[in-house]
Amino acid sequence: MAVAYETELGDQNQVFASRGSNVTLPCRLHRQHGMSFGSVGMRIKWTKLSADESLEEDVLVSMGFHKKSYDSFQGRVHLQEADDDDASLVLSDVSLDDVGKFRCEVIDGIDDVIHEVTLEVQGVVFPYSPRLGRYNLNFHDAEQACLDQDSVVASFDQLYEAWRSGMDWCNAGWLNDGSVQYPITKPRGPCGGANARAGLRNYGQREKSKSHYDVFCFTSGLKGRLYWLVQPDKLTFTEAVQACQDDGAEIANVSQMYVAWKLNGYDRCDSGWLADGSVRYPISRPRMNCSPTEAAVRFVGFPDKKQKLFGVYCFKGQQ
Repeated sequence: MAVAYETELGDQNQVFASRGSNVTLPCRLHRQHGMSFGSVGMRIKWTKLSADESLEEDVLVSMGFHKKSYDSFQGRVHLQEADDDDASLVLSDVSLDDVGKFRCEVIDGIDDVIHEVTLEVQGVVFPYSPRLGRYNLNFHDAEQACLDQDSVVASFDQLYEAWRSGMDWCNAGWLNDGSVQYPITKPRGPCGGANARAGLRNYGQREKSKSHYDVFCFTSGLKGRLYWLVQPDKLTFTEAVQACQDDGAEIANVSQMYVAWKLNGYDRCDSGWLADGSVRYPISRPRMNCSPTEAAVRFVGFPDKKQKLFGVYCFKGQQ
C-alpha cells in the first residue's frame, strides 16, 4: 500500500537571506503512516527552477542514507533532518545565483508530493547600459554586463519591488526571464503616455540574440566599504585604478556604488571613476548643484579615459 505525503509550510513559501549567509528552505512531511527517511524506496529531491520555470537544475537527491548534491551546490547543501518529518534544505554561502524558486519533491512509490519555496536576497536593482550607449545589449551581452558588475540580471519580482519602492526609469531593459520591461512611477509622454497608469511597462518576450536593449541588474551587499579616495589632483582612469591599489583597495564597480547609496545611504557630490570606465556619484540627500530633485546615483558618462578631470571611488573588502 502506497503512503501519501504532503509538505506543510503554511505561509512560509518565501525565505529571505543575505548574501554570503546560510539559510534553511523549509519542507516538512505530513506522514499518514510511520516511516522515516531511511525507508526503502523513499526519495527526497530538491531542484531549482529556471527564471521562466521551463528547466530544473538538480540541487540534492536523498534516498535513505545515500545523498548527492550537484554542480554549484556541491558542498553547500544538506538536509536538515531535525526529525523524521523534516526534509528542509540547508544552503550555505548564499550567492546571487541562488535567488529564485526551489522545488522540494517527496516520492514514495506512486505518490509524488511537491512544494515550492522562493529564496530572496536583500539587494538593489539598477539599470545598466554599456559604453556603446543605450539599447546595445542582446540578452547574452546583458547577462555578461551584469556579471562584470558583480551582479545578475534582475527578475520580474525584483524589478516590481524596486518600482514599489519608487524606481522610475524610462529605458527598457532585459529581465532574467527574457522579457523586456521598465518601471514608471510618474507617467509622462515619452514613457508610455501621460495618461497611462504607473507600473511596469512590458514589451514582452524578445528574441535573445537579435533584440537589443539595456538591462536591469540585481546585486546585494558585500562585506567591505565604498569610499571616496582623497587625492590632491584629478586622475586619469589608469591613475585612478593605481591610486586605489596603492591604498590597499580596488576601484569600485557600479553595483558597489548602488549598494552603498541605496542600502547604506552613502552621499558624495564628487564625480569619480568606476571600474567600467564610467563616472558617477551617489546622492542620498538631494540638493542644488548635486541632484536637486531626487536621490539617485548620478551618471556623468563614459569620458575619455585619458582625461584628468575626475577623482575615484574605491572599494576595500573586509579581511
